[in-house]
Parts: sequence; structure tokens; C-alpha cells
Amino acid sequence: MATIAPTPQTGTANPVQPPVATIAIAHGDGIGPEIMDATLRVLDAAGARLHCLPLELGEAVYLAGNSAGITAEGWDTITRADAILKAPITTPLGSGYKSLNVTLRKTLGLFANVRPSRAYTPFVPTLDVVIVRENEEDLYAGIEHRQTEEVYQCLKLVSRPGCERIVRHAFEFARANGRRKVTCLTKSNIMKLTDGLFQQVFAEIGRDYPEIEQDHMIIDIGAARLAARPQDFDVVVTSNLYGDIVSDIVAEVAGSVGLGASANIGLRSAMFEAIHGSAPDIAGRGIANPSGLLLAAVMMLVHLGQNGVAERIHNAWLRAIEDGIHPADIHRPGQSLELAGTERFADAVIERLGQLPVQLEPVRYAAAPAQPTTSATPLVQPTSVKATKTLDGIDVFVCARTSPDELAAQLQAAVGALVPLAMITNRGVKVWPAGHAETLCTDHWRCRFQPAAGKAFNPAMAVELLRRLAAAGIEFVKTEQLYRFDGVPGYSLGQGQ
Repeated sequence: MATIAPTPQTGTANPVQPPVATIAIAHGDGIGPEIMDATLRVLDAAGARLHCLPLELGEAVYLAGNSAGITAEGWDTITRADAILKAPITTPLGSGYKSLNVTLRKTLGLFANVRPSRAYTPFVPTLDVVIVRENEEDLYAGIEHRQTEEVYQCLKLVSRPGCERIVRHAFEFARANGRRKVTCLTKSNIMKLTDGLFQQVFAEIGRDYPEIEQDHMIIDIGAARLAARPQDFDVVVTSNLYGDIVSDIVAEVAGSVGLGASANIGLRSAMFEAIHGSAPDIAGRGIANPSGLLLAAVMMLVHLGQNGVAERIHNAWLRAIEDGIHPADIHRPGQSLELAGTERFADAVIERLGQLPVQLEPVRYAAAPAQPTTSATPLVQPTSVKATKTLDGIDVFVCARTSPDELAAQLQAAVGALVPLAMITNRGVKVWPAGHAETLCTDHWRCRFQPAAGKAFNPAMAVELLRRLAAAGIEFVKTEQLYRFDGVPGYSLGQGQ
């Protein structure tokens, strides 16, 4: 792919020419090729100093027999690039295909997903929020199992190093950009271990940033407040799933998810993309809004040190919006002056390069970086403290079509006096002992074997317990060891226990 010409610039805040950056360009699927072509035309006209390498990935690669959605040659292209600019891709339907977006983020260590949303008058004039989303863990680990005929499982994985890294990044982002406040969103009132860890790390790291206001909210009310009172928020840090959801909420409140841009930041790599999907239903019609990808390219330019070009493009984009030239997803009869297709909107931005908005506040990227440092030196060295670890018992997950009382009798008969059966739950709710007939039960049971306080339990006992269950014909599908760490239980109680 040809190099985008480094044309002379005038009036920018960055008079010294930055070096040419090598960029891997993925045109994507659906509307991807259309909005990428429009974006590259704007970058070219604005004088971006880029050498572009084609990056083939997505639906065609999947359907050619590569279940990862990217080839070995594609990975090689990425290793030669300073950054990736990626249009939306389509993951084919079917259980045999994993999300390439998740694969790229996790393989390249792109732990921070940064999604700014700003309202543009006359939509919501008080919205200026940045969502900093953890990008590698949580339910997006993608570890799922069908364990019985009726029950499926998805593992939510949250690590202390992962929490420390994303929380530190959010505070560093706020400090680098003069932001006043960081809000943490979790569901720690329900998921006390996983989300509880995220909240705990937020409080710990927050002490290093006393000049920044900080608070914590439960995700459900936090999402509602983001929609109703976005002016109360500045920078929001949260885990993977919550961040995916609330960033779309904020983008829609700002005007359209089609305006949403996203930076995926790691210690050595970075990828920039729109937050929306490939929209195959409107592909080829020339009506897609290229703004999300174009603003992602602006974030990429700032990341690469080409702040002056980023300013020219973003201010020209603001001027086009201000002048009422709007793609279909933000077009409002009586407010918009022109309904613009993909290419026409790109032309409108190009025509306004060098101009500033009049009513909207112009952007100034030269004053502060959009991202904190992502050099080879980590933003935080993950803490790993060796804890005193003791084994309290074992949860055995059993597949059976029976009643709680009947299952308890079978388990006790099989295990004998080896270790007491302490509890049975179904979908997390205690159903034995003293369960309730109203509780819906499936064929998936958590059976907790735990000695009385002060009594020992060890791995050899766990192995013998499972041997006895198998000999009795009891089908177990999974086990979880019950550990204490420095005397604190590392496992949850059953609901109602």
C-alpha cells in the first residue's frame, strides 16, 4: 500500500515534522472498506506522515479455513507496524469461530481500551466522558463449557495484576489530560471476590493520585446515571463487559454510536478502531458514517506524536458537524442542513482542513497527550505477594436429575465418614439442607464437602472423595478447591447459606 504523502502543514501546533510511522491498515468487512477509504483520504489530505501496510483479516480469512481470522502473514505485518488502524470486521456465525477483536487485544497485550465520548451542541452539551475499559480479562476470557444438558458456564476471570494495570492507566490518563475525576464501576455488592478485587485495587491505587477526585458506583446505577447525568462523570474505569456496555450507552447519548472511537493500548502495541460493528445491512450503499474510524485515526495520530495533523482533522470534523453536514445516523430534520453519504462527508472534512469550529470548542492536542506513556516500562509493576494458603474443602459439581434430599443421601452414602457434606446449591442457591420447594432446580448441582472447623482437609482426601463418587456412579463435571488466603476464605457462600 502506498505511503500517505507528508504534505506541508501550516498553522499547526507541531511545526517540527515527526517521523513517518508505519501503520497496518485493515479494511475490514461490511461497511469497513467504505469508511476506511474515506478515512485514508482525509489523512492524506491533512498531511499525515504514514507508511501503510495492508493487513488482511476478518471474514474472508475465517471462511478460507483459518479459525483465528488472521494469517501468519498478518501477524508478521503487525510486528512491523507502529500501530494498527482497523475497520470493523465480521465474525461468521457458528461456535467454531472466536472473536478476532478479542484475540488481537489479548495476544498483543492491549490491556487498556480508551473510548472518549463528547456531545456536540445541540445534542447533549454537557457530555465529555472517557471510558477506560479493561480489555483482556473478565467474561471476555471466553472460557465457556456446557456442563450438563441444561446448564452452560462462562468463567469470569479477574486478576490483581490486570486490575492494577487498568486502574493505574485510568489515573495516569486523567493526570496527563488534566481530568478532574475518576469513577470506578463494579458489581461488588454481588460478585464480592472478583468485582470486589477491582474496587479494592481502585481504592489502593487511588491513594497515589490525591489531586484527582475519585468515587465508586455500582454498575447498574452508574450506567443509569451515565445516561441521565453524564455531566457528573469525567473518566470512568471498569472491567471488560461493563466497559463494553457503558461506552456504547455514552456514545449513543452523545449522538450516535457511529461517532465512537476507540484506542486499544498496550506496553508495546496499539490498535485504533471505531466502536461500532460492520453493519452488513447497509454495506455498499455509501451511507455509513466514517466518523468513528476517522476519530480513531485522530487518536492514533496523537499516539504517534503527529498532534498537529490530529488537530487539523479533528477541528475540520467539528466544523463539518457544526455546519450541519451530517451522515444519516446523526441527521436531524430541522437541525441538519445536508444529509451526507460516506464520501460526501469525507469531502466536507477535507474542505474544512485548516478551519476551526466557531460554536464548538476547538481541540488542542499539542498541550497534553491523549494517552499516558506506553513505553516498554510498565505503568505499574503488578503486585504479587505470597499468601499463606490452606485447603478447607472442595466443591464438586454434579450432573443429576433428582431432588436435593435424594442427591444428598446418595452423596453421603458414597463418601461415608471421609468428609461431611456441608451444602448443596443449584444455580448458586442453597437447596440442602433446609431448602425450599419453590426454588427452581436444574440438573447441575454444587456439592460442598467441608470438614468441621479445626478439622484437616488435604488433596489426597479430595482424590479419594472423587474416587468414591465415581465408584457410586455419581457423575461429577467439575471441581473447585476451597482455599483460604492468609486466613480469609477465597470462596463465596451459597445464596441463603
